[in-house]
Amino acid sequence: MYNDNPTIERLAPKVVDESAQGKVYEAFDTQSDASKRFYIESYGCQMNFSDSEIVASILGEAGYGPTRDLEAADLILINTCSIREKAEDTVRKRLRVFDKVKRRRPGTMVGVLGCMAERLKAKFLEEEKLVDLVVGPDAYRDLPKLVAGAEEGDRGVNVFLSREETYADINPLRLQSNGVTAFISIMRGCDNMCSFCVVPYTRGRERSRSAFSIVAEATDLFDRGFREVTLLGQNVDSYKWAHPETGQVVTFAELLTLTAAVDPDLRVRFSTSHPKDITDDVLYAMRDHQNVCKYIHLPVQSGNSRILDLMNRTYDRAWYQQKINRIYEIMPDCAISSDVITGFCTETEEEHRDTLTMIDYARYSMSYMFYYSERPGTPAARKFEDDVPLAVKKRRLQEIINLQTGISHELNQQDIGKTFRVLIEGESKRSDEDWKGRNSQNKMVIFAKDGTHRPGDYVHVRVTAASSATLLGHHVQS
Repeated sequence: MYNDNPTIERLAPKVVDESAQGKVYEAFDTQSDASKRFYIESYGCQMNFSDSEIVASILGEAGYGPTRDLEAADLILINTCSIREKAEDTVRKRLRVFDKVKRRRPGTMVGVLGCMAERLKAKFLEEEKLVDLVVGPDAYRDLPKLVAGAEEGDRGVNVFLSREETYADINPLRLQSNGVTAFISIMRGCDNMCSFCVVPYTRGRERSRSAFSIVAEATDLFDRGFREVTLLGQNVDSYKWAHPETGQVVTFAELLTLTAAVDPDLRVRFSTSHPKDITDDVLYAMRDHQNVCKYIHLPVQSGNSRILDLMNRTYDRAWYQQKINRIYEIMPDCAISSDVITGFCTETEEEHRDTLTMIDYARYSMSYMFYYSERPGTPAARKFEDDVPLAVKKRRLQEIINLQTGISHELNQQDIGKTFRVLIEGESKRSDEDWKGRNSQNKMVIFAKDGTHRPGDYVHVRVTAASSATLLGHHVQS
């Protein structure tokens, strides 16, 4: 849902790195003796990138080795997002490129994975004949069998949505890994049925992974040198897993506590939260564990109660403001970010101004901001007319961007003179003489190397300057 975001390159941190869109699986062994090679591109939210790691693991077990060379691949896969129109347009363009490869190298297989699979399977397979495989997000275990069948001329289709599949037993192969931070998928699907969103139809109903498998994965990552994990889900706060033998239920607050207990030097983040589900227990778990980061992504979508009702967000403006108040009451140093949609069906200028005042009220550290893009098959597409002119949507979006950029700059300016514990993630993109890392509030911090540290180290950095996107500083002794 983060494509076409005008602020994505400037405002860090990100749930989704726009620069990563379309990147291929890179962490491969060039000495691999696998008889066949696969190439995979990923688009969309971090859940899609996490799924590509699962796919890579499954294909590895089936004897496939990864490659970054499109022309050398026996199997070309594209993991798709169906949240925004631009993502679908991008996928179509890439499929036409892949089709040219197939013509040059007969026998090459092309497959579409993920969120676009169910809705566009007939179009891709039968009408446009661009692909050999269409595999939904709950059918990745079937990939080796589907590939083998497609090679024999069968229709390689499985878009079945499961009520049980969580891939809990699969150890993902880390894509684009910096060896410091990693994502752990804790649940799949969504039950919220927001009127503008296709996720419940493309990823199915909510189901939670075993808490034991999540903690084991976090422990393994820490033992391998990783120092930060992000617990992923469409709505992590509704995580609820019942022990199959005892019936004991583990809530998200309890899962946070269990993961934090792996080691004090393992940072724990999570994304994304739905305002209706984040509880005081979660906030207390964040407050009481120093290694649970003080950062919450809490999408508001709109600041107007009537629009929120049309969106089926299940809260109104006043209720959301109370949730913001509660977060700051329990954790005054917490940073909050958001998602904002402008130009939703029938939105008036006054209702748009309500969104502006909500952004100002909440004081978001950053936001992902979009104008409304109607998605086929959603309740909004069936019930409402997309009647706000595009020019009006774009103008409102720019007003939101301008406001958020100013607030981000103000908040970062307030950090000048403060000292933060920063986890070094790697070299700065702009200079190999600087390190980059994030503080607990998920703000990117840039500081000069001093020859004594490396990625994965925690250091204390005093902030000396700031932009709307980044804090700049220098290392100090703790």
